[in-house]
Amino acid sequence: MTKIKWPAGTMLAPLPPVLVSSGCNEAPNVMTAAWSGIICTNPVLTYVSIRPERYSHKLISKNKAFVLNVPNLPLARAVDFCGVKSGRDMDKFKACGLTAIACDEVCAPQILEAPLSLACKVLEIRPFGTHDMFLAEVKSVYVDDKYLNDKGALCLEKAGLLAYAHGFYYTLGRQLGKFGFSVEKKKTIRKRQALARANKKAMK
Repeated sequence: MTKIKWPAGTMLAPLPPVLVSSGCNEAPNVMTAAWSGIICTNPVLTYVSIRPERYSHKLISKNKAFVLNVPNLPLARAVDFCGVKSGRDMDKFKACGLTAIACDEVCAPQILEAPLSLACKVLEIRPFGTHDMFLAEVKSVYVDDKYLNDKGALCLEKAGLLAYAHGFYYTLGRQLGKFGFSVEKKKTIRKRQALARANKKAMK
C-alpha cells in the first residue's frame, strides 16, 4: 500500500450535513452546512462555520441564535436544496415543505420534520479566512418521540441519518458496535446483544 501526499484540504469525512435554521418563526430561514461539530461536553458547546456573504450569517449575527437540525433520509432533497439556494431570494421553508416551530430558549425556529434539533445561543463569532465560526452553547435538544423506546431511550440509529463525504450524501449503514466495544468482555457483549434484540422486538 502506498499513500500519496496531497496539499492541505477539507478532506475530513464523513460529516453531518446539518440544516441550520435562523431568523424567527415569522420569517424563518434555513441553510445547509457541513462545517459543524461538538467542541465541549460541559458546558455543551458546538459551532457552525459560515461564509460572511451568506444570508444566514447576517441573521445569526443579528439574533445570536441558530438551531442545528440533524436530517435523515426523507430530508435529503431539502438538505441539498437549502445548500444551493439563498434565503434572500425565497422562503426555503415553504419551498421544501418544512415546518418552523418555536424553541423555548432561543428566537431561532427548529424544523419539525428533523429527528433531532439543537437550539444554540451564540457566544462568540471568530473570523477564519473564508468562514466565520459561530461558537455557541447548546441550550436544549428537541427529539422526535418516534425514536424513543418504551423506556425513553433514544434510538437514533432508526432515523436513517445522513452523512456528507467529498461532495456526496450518504445514509448511515450498519451498526458495528457501541463506544468501548473493542474492550468489552464476551459475556457483556452477549448480554447487550440480547437486550438489543428484545428492544427491537418491542419496537415492532
